[in-house]
Parts: sequence; C-alpha cells; structure tokens
Amino acid sequence: MSRTAVVFPGMGPSSFADVGRFMTVSPFARRRVAQADAALGHSLLDELRSGPDEYNAAHQIGFLVNSVAMADWMEASLGFRPDVCVGSSFGERAAVAYSGALPFEEVVALTAELARCELDYFQREHRDLVSQLVVRTPQERLDDVLATMSADGEWYEVSGYFDPGVHLVTMHEEHLAGFKRKVGDRGGYCLTTMRPAAHAGVLAPLRARLRDEVFPKFSFSAPAIPIVSDQDGSLISDGAEVGALLEASTDSPVHWGHIRDRLVDEGLTRICVAGPDYLIHRLGLLKTDFDVVTAGPKDALKPRRPAR
Repeated sequence: MSRTAVVFPGMGPSSFADVGRFMTVSPFARRRVAQADAALGHSLLDELRSGPDEYNAAHQIGFLVNSVAMADWMEASLGFRPDVCVGSSFGERAAVAYSGALPFEEVVALTAELARCELDYFQREHRDLVSQLVVRTPQERLDDVLATMSADGEWYEVSGYFDPGVHLVTMHEEHLAGFKRKVGDRGGYCLTTMRPAAHAGVLAPLRARLRDEVFPKFSFSAPAIPIVSDQDGSLISDGAEVGALLEASTDSPVHWGHIRDRLVDEGLTRICVAGPDYLIHRLGLLKTDFDVVTAGPKDALKPRRPAR
C-alpha cells in the first residue's frame, strides 16, 4: 500500500477572488470558516472581502482555513490517509492544525497573534528587507550572482532551497533591481518578491519577540500525525518540538532537499499538496521520487465520485 504525505504549501501572492468560491461553496471550507469566525469573534469572509490583498492577519488566516479545508476534502474525496505531514514556510501552521498538535481554533488565534506582532515589528525594524524567489537558476549560477554581491559589499542571505534551480534570497531592497538583472543575465528568472522578508537569520530579534510575547500563550501537544520539519527534515513527534519548529521558522531557511530525503527514508511514495499552491507541486526533486497529487481550490470544486 502506498504511504502518503500531505504537504501544506507556503503562502504566495493571491487574492480573495482566487479562493472565494471555494470558501463559500465547499462544505469543507464552510465548516472551517465557521470555526475561524468563532475563534476570531467576527466574520473572516467579510474581512477578506473588504481588506487589502497582502500578508495581513485576515489573509494569513484565510490561507490557513483553505489549506486545512482542502486536506479535509482530500481525505473525504480522494481517500488519502496521510502517514506524515509537512508544512512549508507558512504552511507549518496548517500542518500543526491538521496533525492535532494544536486545535484548529487555537491555530487561528495563534496566526492572528503572530500576524499582529510581525506587523508591529516590521513597521519599525527591517523595513528595507525583501525576499526574492528565483527560478531557472542552478546553484552554480546563483553562487556566481551572490559572489558578485559579496564583492560589491552587498549583504544577502539564502532563505529557501526548493529545487536545484529554485531559491529564496533575502537582501536590502536597494539591491533588488541589480540582483534581478544579474539573475536574468545568467538565464534565470525572478518571480515573487516577498515584503516583509522571511526565513533569514537577521530576523532573530523578531523570533525572540515572538518567543516572549506570543508562543507562551499556547500549549502544543504531541501530533497525532508526525510532522516533517521544513528546516532540517527531522521528524517532529512531541509538543515542545512543534513549538520550537514554529518559532525557528522566523529566522531559519526552508530546505526541500532535507524534506525529500526524510520522506524517502520513511518509505513515502505519494505526496498530496493541500492548499492554494503555485510552486511546491512543480518541484522537480519531488516529481522524481513521488507521485504528486494536488488538492487545490479547482480540484476540490470538480464533481467526482466519493472515495470508497
């Protein structure tokens, strides 16, 4: 029998229109929206309809709701019963909820608290940092670009290793245009620019603040479904490790090579990417070793027979 991992992707740029129909039509999404409303004390959908399209608390919670609801649909409609789960970047929070390490309503509250603290931090600190997603850029070409940055005295950090040609690089925004030009000159392509920056060691002060102000309010349990760390590929199996994983996400890079190695070692043969995703299901290092299935908004709204 195939062993399956459910993967929750990171939060990419999207609008409410991209997932609004799923949230209002799907019974799986409506149930999760109702739970989120109860945790927030107000309507999430109303806030999403009226709020700006950015990484604010409402959009973070909306992404969480959709990701977990699509995993619910995956189980009911595709018959998958995951053996492990993975949360990439922001998707860690969906993995924590789905694994049972923290009740869904509490993950909603945690997400709201984290978003408010992060917003306050970035209004004062590191306002000039961005994280740039780079594709079609093999490691040796990226190393060449980064070497020129170092030679010019420009600071950077690699915040994500996704595929041999896909990386996330954090830098000062004043150097972004030059970085994009250098990547393009070497045949690469720059996709999403993340503001604020993420997963960089320079954000250690933010991590310390979240550790002091937010995480003590929540108590994590051992996950019913083991979680694979998106940072080093370790297997997370107790509550303390869950909290540490979320905390470390602030200033630790995402590394899909480590994730892939762990899934192979655990004998996984199939991956289901649950949630609005524009990147993870396309990664070549996953397609090489696993059967990759998507459970996104369009998949969940297609008519299909219930799984036996």
